[in-house]
Amino acid sequence: MATVFSHIAIPIGMYMALGGTKVPKSLMEAGALATVMADIDCLAFNFGIPYESQWGHRGFTHSIVMALAIGGLWAWRQKEELVKPWDVFFFTFICAMSHPILDAMTDGGLGIAFFWPFSTERYFLPVNPIPVSPIGPGFASLRGVQVFLTEIILIWIPCLFVGGTGFAIRKLLDKKKNRKT
Repeated sequence: MATVFSHIAIPIGMYMALGGTKVPKSLMEAGALATVMADIDCLAFNFGIPYESQWGHRGFTHSIVMALAIGGLWAWRQKEELVKPWDVFFFTFICAMSHPILDAMTDGGLGIAFFWPFSTERYFLPVNPIPVSPIGPGFASLRGVQVFLTEIILIWIPCLFVGGTGFAIRKLLDKKKNRKT
């Protein structure tokens, strides 16, 4: 899996690109939580549920259905007057869906059950440049540091680049609009 620290790069980049008007800070925080919710399935190890089970790690919690449910839950409970429920749904769905997509880009594990409950087959993406992260205390090791450094290059820098580019475009458009008025 990608590290919990790198999953949150997605909503941060989107927040930077879209701005606080479209994505208030509270929605960005909801998106950050949505990106890490899939790994609640790590608790399955404590209950003796095997990794390869549909209820195990990278099983049902990493599915499209779960991302839809997370988006729906956030849209239903949203209280921001400025953000429409559909916008909350799409933002949190995209954030939640980014988790299994990033995990499917790793070089280890059993794959992702994207299509649960219709299929328990697990998939990887054709390209797997992200080294799988150690789980638990193993993360605080040389291997964990190496994984995170790789994620800085493959996840954080692209997300910050897209976010910064979106920010710059918004500022240029605002300047242009202000000159016309």
